Amino acid sequence: MQRCLELQSAHPPRTTAQRFWGVDPLAPAARSWFKGVQGEQRIGRELELLGSEFTVLHAVPIGRGEADVDHIVVGPTGVFSINSKNHSGQRVFVGGGSFIIGSQRTPHIRNSLSEGKRATKLLSDAASCPILVQPLLVVIADQVKRGSTASSVVVLTPGSVRRWILDLPRIHSVEAVRYLSMIAEDRATWHTDAVVRTDTLRITQGFDRLEREVNAARQRRRTMASAILLGVIGLPIAALGVLSAMARILLGVG
Repeated sequence: MQRCLELQSAHPPRTTAQRFWGVDPLAPAARSWFKGVQGEQRIGRELELLGSEFTVLHAVPIGRGEADVDHIVVGPTGVFSINSKNHSGQRVFVGGGSFIIGSQRTPHIRNSLSEGKRATKLLSDAASCPILVQPLLVVIADQVKRGSTASSVVVLTPGSVRRWILDLPRIHSVEAVRYLSMIAEDRATWHTDAVVRTDTLRITQGFDRLEREVNAARQRRRTMASAILLGVIGLPIAALGVLSAMARILLGVG
């Protein structure tokens, strides 16, 4: 959210005409970050339904810099680091160490494995005993095709992640889950800076406001496109062509 808002702040505000026509207010540079946040939020909502036996943490800062783990889950069936990816509107292929979007290879598998190893070390050090953190990769996509070779990381969809975690055998007692949750909730377990310096509420409110603006602009485009299409009857042929082109542009960006 913070990076998205930083990039958005450098984007010039829309003119009155752009607001009238419902031009998307989102800066091109912020678009992938905006989409990523929406993906994390959707997956986060699924994880929150795991129930009271599980502790779910979101955007856990890790290491020395600004890197974070999208979600950490602690429960009777294990501890999990979850890397969420939003590739809605696209088809992906997973198999072995490969994660391919269309024809483009990505480091999603490698990054997820690295997150799991890093989280395992940090949590084990904090708990003073070996605690395995299993990495999961949860993907939003139109289609997830799996190869003949099993993926190096468990790859799930938002609709399947909760059931997958719940169906695993129980390996931690109630006492162990309580202890591990207490450690996981301590920022010092994961990040060298144990003090939170970011104004989380301000960032959350700013992103919510941006999301409302994006949604309102999308609805405005649809309304204007419908108005144009419904108003073409009885207009001169030349005007029909102009309005038709405008409608196609509006619908295309919606």
